[in-house]
Amino acid sequence: MAGTVNDDSVQQGEAAAVERTLVEAYGPELDEYGVIRRDEAGRVCVQTAPAIQRSSMVPEPWVTNPFVRGWRRMRGQMHKTRAERLSRPPEPRWKAAGRLRRMILLVAVLVQTSVATWYMKAVLPYQGGQILEIAILLLFALLFCWVSAGFWTALMGFLQLLMGRDRYSISATVAEGVPISPKSRTAVVMPICNEDVGRVFAGLRATYESVERAGVLDKFDFFILSDSYKPDTCIQEQQAWVELCKTVKGFGRIFYRRRRRRVKRKSGNIDDFCRRWGGQYDYMVVLDADSVMSGECLKRLVVLMDANPEAGIIQTAPRASGMDSLYARVQQFATRVYGPLFTAGLHFWQLGESHYWGHNAIIRLEPFIQHCALAPLPGKGSFAGAILSHDFVEAALMRRAGWGVWIVYDLPGSYEELPPNLLDELQRDQRWCQGNLMNFRLFAINGLHPVHRAVFLTGVMSYLSAPLWFLFLALSTALLAVHTLTEPQYFVTPHQLFPIWPQWHPEEAIALFSTTVVLLFLPKVLSVLLVWVKGSKGYAGAGKLLSSMLLEVLFSMLLAPIRMLFHTRFVVAAFLGWKVQWKSPARANNETPWSEAFKRHGLQTLLGICWGLLVAWLNPNFLWWMIPILASLLLAIPLSVLSSRVSLGRGAFEDGLFCIPEETSPPRELSDTERYNDQNQARPARGFMDALIDPVINVLARAVATGRHRAGHPLIEAARADMVRQTLETGPENLDDTRRMRLLDDPDVLARVHRALVEPAQQARAA
Repeated sequence: MAGTVNDDSVQQGEAAAVERTLVEAYGPELDEYGVIRRDEAGRVCVQTAPAIQRSSMVPEPWVTNPFVRGWRRMRGQMHKTRAERLSRPPEPRWKAAGRLRRMILLVAVLVQTSVATWYMKAVLPYQGGQILEIAILLLFALLFCWVSAGFWTALMGFLQLLMGRDRYSISATVAEGVPISPKSRTAVVMPICNEDVGRVFAGLRATYESVERAGVLDKFDFFILSDSYKPDTCIQEQQAWVELCKTVKGFGRIFYRRRRRRVKRKSGNIDDFCRRWGGQYDYMVVLDADSVMSGECLKRLVVLMDANPEAGIIQTAPRASGMDSLYARVQQFATRVYGPLFTAGLHFWQLGESHYWGHNAIIRLEPFIQHCALAPLPGKGSFAGAILSHDFVEAALMRRAGWGVWIVYDLPGSYEELPPNLLDELQRDQRWCQGNLMNFRLFAINGLHPVHRAVFLTGVMSYLSAPLWFLFLALSTALLAVHTLTEPQYFVTPHQLFPIWPQWHPEEAIALFSTTVVLLFLPKVLSVLLVWVKGSKGYAGAGKLLSSMLLEVLFSMLLAPIRMLFHTRFVVAAFLGWKVQWKSPARANNETPWSEAFKRHGLQTLLGICWGLLVAWLNPNFLWWMIPILASLLLAIPLSVLSSRVSLGRGAFEDGLFCIPEETSPPRELSDTERYNDQNQARPARGFMDALIDPVINVLARAVATGRHRAGHPLIEAARADMVRQTLETGPENLDDTRRMRLLDDPDVLARVHRALVEPAQQARAA
């Protein structure tokens, strides 16, 4: 009995010492806000998240095969989905308007494509009378249809922004200045995974302080949802969370949780939040690791949700900013100048059946929890398993359940960052390509709205258009070879009375080429005109804006064939089942070394040389039509390297090129983010070894650790002793990340390893 009392006294003394260390190191706020707690075993813990109030979020299995679905329905084995069992409210007025608008879009695209295909038929030597020409016409029709849809979207966006707000816009439902409902509670969640910790917490702090300035901080809670599995990053996240809460007095309002079991990546992280805490909130705002949002923007989103009880998701149109490389500046300029036309155009055609891009959006939690859990896709192979691009699917399920999905294209205060160079962007594109191809398996599932089936189709076409374009160019070259190397066939069918003469119509080819150029580049011209009308001061003036647009057009023309080849490879790799690395994208201004550029673009350059020599040998006159393609491939290596240079990007900005208002007159949220990030990067980065040796960092890591198994159980104690022994024998610096993470999860093992490493050194100093 006396031994038990002594053990309890020792444990109480150790716990009191841990509490003192935490308070001395991180301030009395930890104690004042009740963050320091004791677990069931009497160990000190820091409450990084609120008490759990579980909600049920169960996915419904997919039946992707319509024949299987029909067979089950015939046998009475096909059960209705939750969405099908719901009673439908009266149809809102905007739905009829949306159907009419989309019918007009469909007719416009089909008519325009038909006329262009007729002209293309006249351009071909045998007017589509040969198999090779028929294949070319089919590919041309598909590609032109894609170009036409983009043109009409941009054109309607231009008219929309020029004339004013759409009468059916969700922004028009509430006047400016309306306060948030007193009962509304919103969680701002930021899923992260091995991100730049300094940048993540800088953006979150700027957003938090902006909400505080907007006077609505009591309506919001903030959650950092970590899926990080790198030990150094995890330690840095813990430190950054405590420092942020201490700085902004955010204990009890800013929460941090790291999952020990990483299931379904980002969507699983969001689902885990919904199951644990979603029932406590009305809405959820999802941020990316590089997102920044103003308090007024967040406030307005909640007000729009309050005023539109049928809205399930409201997506903002984030503005890109914050990167300094030349490549990023060109892309930031393009998205800032041209992006509003396409976003407003998407809203015009889709209305409340629109896109969700996975971040910088507000979600109504009750229907999301009920209808938007994602089951894995059935089967085997690269298109089965956990859904990768979850956002389009969640929007489709929300709309299937009767809730609106809106784009609020005219709401400022939403920001994001873009990849710093071409290769980083392409790495992201490969993930998106795989995800969109997977999503197309859901095209025929029961109950989806036609618009969201079209969204799945456009997601696939975003990447499938690349191999189609490449095939079109290859077939065109093959047609040139056939007509150069073989005798013309004037009699192609049996018993033919009259010869078929090959005909060339260069005037129609020029007319078709000119029309295609207009469709591709007129939206950019309209974007510049719109900026001139509304004011171009933020873009360094009208002249610099025009110069930037012309340079961006040249840059995009050079990049298009490079992207075409990469996207073609991504599509082929997806169908062949090649593994895709799903890692967090680069957030810093990474520059591409020459060695990496040669490795990634070398075969493209070789292809350009061989292709050019082949065309020159077949018909030198045809080289003029191939110059945009061949020049891009020949310049791929220097273009990739030089465009990644930060010095060139900053030089362009100093010359007034590719300027955007977010840089010439940055909002406070972006200025604060940059300042806080600089401060964070200047601090020494702590890591796993610090958590074992530094007593302050060790105490915090123990208090945050979540593997709080029962103390005293023989099997658990034996496993802990074995882990400590292996750590000391191997040396903690030699442990792999998996074993390091196991160590960080257990507070008792952390304490024992810390004592084993530190006490001998202390005894040696004392002696």
